[in-house]
Amino acid sequence: MPHSPSPVSVQSLQDLLSAWFAPWVQGLGMQVESFADGEVTLRLPQSDQLARVGGMLCGQAMMSAADTAMVLAIVSQLGERHMTTVQQNTSFLKPISGQDARVTARVVRAGKNLVFGEIDISGATDGRSVCRASTTYALL
Repeated sequence: MPHSPSPVSVQSLQDLLSAWFAPWVQGLGMQVESFADGEVTLRLPQSDQLARVGGMLCGQAMMSAADTAMVLAIVSQLGERHMTTVQQNTSFLKPISGQDARVTARVVRAGKNLVFGEIDISGATDGRSVCRASTTYALL
């Protein structure tokens, strides 16, 4: 008998941040803001711990936030599945500082074995896009 997936909610996705990800990823302090089928938006709070010279959000934090948001976007569409990142291509468009970041991940195509996605990171205050990423995940 097939297992029926648990209903997805902001809280269930937030709970996965604690259950599935390494402590240092949890330390980024991301919060699930919203979701739809195949799409999740996280807030990455501004933090001195994530800033590089000049107070700019470091690229490593943005790449981690993009990867994390995409996993949750996949869960919002396919349910809780084991998966692994195969590829992430990231372009940094402009620096972000002095504001939280909004990380929106969207499933572009979900196949039998691979899922393709796109992520946009923008300033939570000014809405300006600062980073774009495309990703591929293998479903295990």
